[in-house]
Amino acid sequence: MVIGAGPGIGQAVARRFARESMPVTLIARGAGTLKGAEPGGVPVLALTADSTDEVALRAALDRAADEFGLPDVVVYNAAIIQADRPGELPARAHLDAWAVNVVGALTAAGHVAPAMARRGSGSILITGGMPQPKAAYVSLSLGKAGVRTLVSLLDQEYGAAGVHVAGVTVAGAVAPGTAFDPDDIAEHYWRLHTQPREQWEHEVVHEGS
Repeated sequence: MVIGAGPGIGQAVARRFARESMPVTLIARGAGTLKGAEPGGVPVLALTADSTDEVALRAALDRAADEFGLPDVVVYNAAIIQADRPGELPARAHLDAWAVNVVGALTAAGHVAPAMARRGSGSILITGGMPQPKAAYVSLSLGKAGVRTLVSLLDQEYGAAGVHVAGVTVAGAVAPGTAFDPDDIAEHYWRLHTQPREQWEHEVVHEGS
């Protein structure tokens, strides 16, 4: 299940998991984002929901579970990426960015993780960024710091029950054919999901090397 199934990392992750014959749910804010995004060869469910709309997001998660059962993997990839320096954004805009970058991930995890914990397995993987905060990207730096903390909190709550929570921190601009190619980044998600429990990592940093 990929929340934030845009044309970069989100769709690359969907393709990577589809290669393993896993059915895929794609969730995006707009239907246009999903056109032509479905990976071939596996059952695919494409749904629209804004990650900041709690009712709509929970309904999409339930619809996906009705179709394919409790997910093995939930990837949260939604984010607002914008340049803003200290004091440039009004408070409302900061709250809107926080809602996408952090609160949507918390909503999704809180909705599926308890059932994963009861089952004793599952992965919740959250796309991060900004390994170091940058004054030119205040809202994104704050959001990605929040993601890192959220991963730790979710691991504290659900890790002992068998739910692997981890972040993939991307330290650069994603673009095909570069050191930050989304297909290369997608490999991290598959590796995290398939890690033996005794080897679990909770953050992987893709630095483009």
